[in-house]
Amino acid sequence: MKNINVTYDPEWREKYKSMTATPDEAVAKIRPGQRIFIGTGCAEPLQLVSALTKRAYELPDTEIIHLLTFGDAPYAHKEMTQFFRVNSFFIAENVRGIIQEGLGDYTPIHLSDVPRLFNSGQLPLDASLIQVTPPDERGMCSLGVSVDVVKCATENASLVIAQVNPNMPRTLGDSFVHVYDLDVLVPVDDPILEVPEMELTEETKQIGENLAALIDDGATIEVGIGRIPQALLGFLKDKKDLGVHTEMVSDRIVELVQSGAVNGSRKTVDRGKIVASFCLGTRQLYEFIDNNPMFAFHPTEYVNDPHVISQQNKMVAINVALEVDLTGQVCADSIGTRFFSGVGGQVDFNRGAAKAHGGKAIIALPSTAKNGTISRIVTRLSPGAGVVTTRAGVNYVVTEYGVAYLHGKSIQERALALICIAHPNYRAQLLREAIEAKYLSASMSDKEGKIHVGPKELRTTHLLADGTQINFRPIHPTDEPRMRDLFYALSQQTMYYRFMSFRRVVPRRELQEFVYIDHRNDVTVVATLPEAHGENIIAVGSYYLDPKHNMAEVAFVVHDDWQNRGIGTAMLRYLIHTARRNGIHGFTAEVLTDNKAMQAVFNKSNCKIKTRFAGNVISFEMTFD
Repeated sequence: MKNINVTYDPEWREKYKSMTATPDEAVAKIRPGQRIFIGTGCAEPLQLVSALTKRAYELPDTEIIHLLTFGDAPYAHKEMTQFFRVNSFFIAENVRGIIQEGLGDYTPIHLSDVPRLFNSGQLPLDASLIQVTPPDERGMCSLGVSVDVVKCATENASLVIAQVNPNMPRTLGDSFVHVYDLDVLVPVDDPILEVPEMELTEETKQIGENLAALIDDGATIEVGIGRIPQALLGFLKDKKDLGVHTEMVSDRIVELVQSGAVNGSRKTVDRGKIVASFCLGTRQLYEFIDNNPMFAFHPTEYVNDPHVISQQNKMVAINVALEVDLTGQVCADSIGTRFFSGVGGQVDFNRGAAKAHGGKAIIALPSTAKNGTISRIVTRLSPGAGVVTTRAGVNYVVTEYGVAYLHGKSIQERALALICIAHPNYRAQLLREAIEAKYLSASMSDKEGKIHVGPKELRTTHLLADGTQINFRPIHPTDEPRMRDLFYALSQQTMYYRFMSFRRVVPRRELQEFVYIDHRNDVTVVATLPEAHGENIIAVGSYYLDPKHNMAEVAFVVHDDWQNRGIGTAMLRYLIHTARRNGIHGFTAEVLTDNKAMQAVFNKSNCKIKTRFAGNVISFEMTFD
């Protein structure tokens, strides 16, 4: 691949001839016992790494530092560990084996803190092996696809050896180093490493769809590495005015820009710019970012600064996990005692997004592992599992089965919310274990087998005459507190119309009868209004099937503040749609003669209606067309 827009100095080889060397000549300057930094990701300087490894026998006690690399890591082969000691801030597949065997080191650290290690001298660097573009006429070289901690390592290393490659995209932003800040230039003409997109499963696609529902138009997003972030990006093409402030960009960003979904026009900081610190992708991405003024690549100390992140309005941070326990603790870097990946920028972006106005900090993971044989939602983390994000720092957790909002929730509310988004095969077990752990009351034991989540295809929206959008969805077991709030907010008259009696108390067991249902014979749906903390329930409707006659008794109630705005009519239409989907023949209902509003809703139902009077009650029979 050659750069489309050649902006480097065509005379650079001659001008800086005294600085150039072959890979072997360059690494000959490295001495035993030194600490060497190797450039990140797809910018790994492969020829320098190969030349360094060939000198292994001359370089005992050499420490190799890196963030993560995606190319060959011959220095990490088992036979090389007697010469090279790997110390990684994030564990990629090419070094995972020796680290899990205890032959290499992993340094857990927030990514935003890594530059401070170099700047302070706490982790002094003797040499830095990097890859750059050729210098332009001003002598400036771009760090290309990996700026991240590479720029800081370059500024702090005693010896900087740079592969100079015309195939490296020239990224803009705070991504340049002057040629005279480099000590040795090694001309190469190799393709830049590529990381093709991962194959998506139906499971990851569903997680992506659930995540997309949490992202509003005008939001600024951060996505991490892996299938789930990749799946999410495929569901964002219909969004408007999205911004990007993220550690990493991948190929999917190209189609989001081309579709117009991402333009950064509503970003609070770096408006109109896609801000990143590195990219992992293919030639398509590299050609797109080359000299593209829409992209601004910055060092980690800026991109991962929680304060900078928090300044973005509607900042949404999406990161992945390996395991989440029922209290909300997130393990993201190890499987038990085996280190698997790293802390990375998860906490940096979680903290920043949580503090942003309208921000959302999201952890996403599949509900199971090992072909469904292990639940990733667990009562207790595996022995040795590391907590990357604490229970107090978690806002949203998302699986293919839904969204759990945990911020400000009690342990009981958290446990129930997480059980509901666990795989159905594990919900009963998790409920029993949660009761044993005293996370849930023993009174919940009779709910075993009753934790059902309504089908996602029944979610819909309704626009009121004044432009207010409300959401209709099946009720969820975690709605019990919101149902309680709704009922206690109703006026006595509304309560009387709904229950045909005056009542000041709604027993908890009665509330639970609304939420623990099978979503066919017993159905409850709610109308909700989105809020910063999740959503408020403003109406609830239910039907209860009489299987002998295939008719269901229907009833619903609307918060007093939202009455006479068409919500009751919309609720009935929604219930009719749900009942028809379940093969039900029609509805029955009993309405007080004083309740004229409810009678009007039923009479406008477009059903075949029969009525019968008994005292102060009207019995309706509504047969679906």
